[in-house]
This record gives sequence, structure tokens and C-alpha cells, in this order.
Amino acid sequence: MAETVDQGAKHEVYERLHATADFRELRRRYRGFAIPWTIAFLSWYLLYVVMSNWAHDFMSQKVVGHINVALVFGVLQFVSTFVIARLYATHADKQLDPLAEKLRDQYEREVGGEAPSRPGDEGVTA
Repeated sequence: MAETVDQGAKHEVYERLHATADFRELRRRYRGFAIPWTIAFLSWYLLYVVMSNWAHDFMSQKVVGHINVALVFGVLQFVSTFVIARLYATHADKQLDPLAEKLRDQYEREVGGEAPSRPGDEGVTA
């Protein structure tokens, strides 16, 4: 029974934090990155599929030796995936993580638990 009360208190704290301006800002920053880049990548991928199906002459054009446009497009799909992942990691480090850590620390203080240690926090006191 005590576990249920504890979970209920945690839920109340979460709901309160969920309604804060900081939480809304965190969601705005995340969506501001994720939605446009998802649309861009899916559009780029769809272009590759459409071109592969309906532009055979263009996609079969040789670029260098036996390398054709379709192969270049295919390799660029992988490159763009890694570039977007790196851009997201940088965005998260600078824009999302500080605000998320602030909210997590506030949550942990309010529910009475210790905030889990994070890399780089060794020897840091609050």
C-alpha cells in the first residue's frame, strides 16, 4: 500500500512539472529539431525511392567507372543518417540536456530521492 502512495506522490510531482514553462520549452526545443529533420530525411529518402522507380535513365548514369547515380544516392542515405544523428547529439547537448537535467533534479528533490549521478559529476556538490 505504501508503494501505491509513493507512486501517487511521484505522479503528482511529475504532473506539476509537466505543466511548467520549462517542460513546455523542452518539448518545443525537441520538436523544433526533430520534426523538421524527420520531414527532411523522409523527403530525401522518398526522392531516392521515386527516382529509383521512375527515373531509371538518370539513376543509371555512370558517375565514375561502374559507380552510377543510384549508388551515390544510396551511400548518401547513410551519410545523411549519420550527419543528422550527429546534429541531434550536438543539439541535445547544448539545448535539451541542461533543461532536462534541471527538470530531473527538481523532480528528484521533490520526491525526496537522490538524483542519479551523471558522467562528469564526480566531486561536484550541489
